[in-house]
Amino acid sequence: MLKKNTLQEYQTIFISDIHLGTRGCQAEMLLDFLSHTKAETIYLVGDIFDGWQLERNWYWPQSHDAVVQALLERAGNGTRIIYLAGNHDEVLRRYCGTHLAGVEVMTETIHETADGKKFLVVHGDAFDGVVLYARWLAVLGHFAYGAALRLNTLFNHARRFLGMDYWSLSAWLKFKVKNAVQFISNFETALVEEARRVGADGVICGHIHHAEHKIVDDTIYINDGDWVESCTALVEHHDGSMEILHWADIVNNRQAQSKKSQWQKAAA
Repeated sequence: MLKKNTLQEYQTIFISDIHLGTRGCQAEMLLDFLSHTKAETIYLVGDIFDGWQLERNWYWPQSHDAVVQALLERAGNGTRIIYLAGNHDEVLRRYCGTHLAGVEVMTETIHETADGKKFLVVHGDAFDGVVLYARWLAVLGHFAYGAALRLNTLFNHARRFLGMDYWSLSAWLKFKVKNAVQFISNFETALVEEARRVGADGVICGHIHHAEHKIVDDTIYINDGDWVESCTALVEHHDGSMEILHWADIVNNRQAQSKKSQWQKAAA
């Protein structure tokens, strides 16, 4: 667990599905993550901003701008930042192969870890049959999902008022649905097959907002999650090992330790 004001250094950080421009985006939590971590390379694995939502209703608070500025500041200070465009920020795909403000834009790439493993890194929407073949259904699902996220925001406002920790109601509802579980399984299988096809040891992706690190048919499948529901990031340690950080849990633990320390000082 990270302590307050510590800076944890990693070889590589992978984050995706921030969805800047939406009310469900946990920008403050992400800013806290960025203030406590550092890496030689940062992969932005798609859906960093939500073009679908911004076209419909512009929403861009100061915290969202602060996330962009924090990432650009990293790029300016020598961190390599690779942006793999997703479906919600697909407008950037026309700039693949170029640099924008020091950020490399791609559709997919191969990442080699410190211990020599090769990972296909891709957002993953190309392996989602709903997005690929029925965009209208994906857009409809997007707005239904947005309603669930608004409910999640109100739910967590109430929890904070009662002194309770962050907990994702929308994630719990989603993964109680049997069809969602089957969809995730199909998505994982398709990405693992693609990783094997390109000769990689595994795949790192985002898109479905479900952090996971496991072996599927002798191939490593890692999903770095999101910053709307779960607030997760994938980090590569300097020895090449991979770990998913659940940042909301880390923040909750840090706050609990701070309260405990205050109580101990008051009781002394």
